[in-house]
Amino acid sequence: MRETPRAEPPQPRPHRAVAHTTGASCSGTPHRSDGRPPHTPRGVRQPDPLGRPGTTPPVPGRPALFSALVALAVVTWQVLVHGPLARLDERVSRALVDTVPRPLSELGADLGNMTVALPVLACAMAYAVWRGRRIAALYAGLAMALVPLLVIPLKEWTARPGPLEPWAQGYYPSGHTATAAVAYFGAAFLVSNRLVPVAAVLTAVTGTGLILRGYHWPLDVLASLCLSSLVLAVSSMCTRRSSG
Repeated sequence: MRETPRAEPPQPRPHRAVAHTTGASCSGTPHRSDGRPPHTPRGVRQPDPLGRPGTTPPVPGRPALFSALVALAVVTWQVLVHGPLARLDERVSRALVDTVPRPLSELGADLGNMTVALPVLACAMAYAVWRGRRIAALYAGLAMALVPLLVIPLKEWTARPGPLEPWAQGYYPSGHTATAAVAYFGAAFLVSNRLVPVAAVLTAVTGTGLILRGYHWPLDVLASLCLSSLVLAVSSMCTRRSSG
């Protein structure tokens, strides 16, 4: 009588990366053959809000940076040729100046002073160094140092007069707005990304105060925001590459 052949036990398949076997900590938990947890998308690795080593600030995407660069170029061109956009800007400014009490608009504009914004960034840099993020602190300081190197030549090139001082020149772009944006956003990136909305509010208040007080035209503020976004993006990318 012929014996029925016994079924062979299943052989392991080396080409399979995930085997749904009983886990060590919980029954039925799938495990990877390389020891890593299964199905770990890259996108779920969120930055640490405390800015621990290895974390980096959020960076605008390429379309956003390209849009900022194009907007800066178009606005600068319009200011240089005193085109229709610049003339509209002047009409809007005249309608907005002194629509709020001057002490209130001056308070907002003062947030862009070096004596206010730089200490905030300096404290954030000191905190980042204490947390071991020296490279991030270094690039944040370099970003702030880059602001006058970019703003001053643009002021001299465009030689735009001010809303309340038509005899003066050098109002485009707004140095106070650029200082506020780079200082407050830089500080937020160094301390915690949860502070980014606070940085946005402080920067917006600064630009609004400058416009309402008559210290700058609206396009001066817009150009500085575009310029600041580019500076912050370059600083963040340099931090990523140096930390990686």
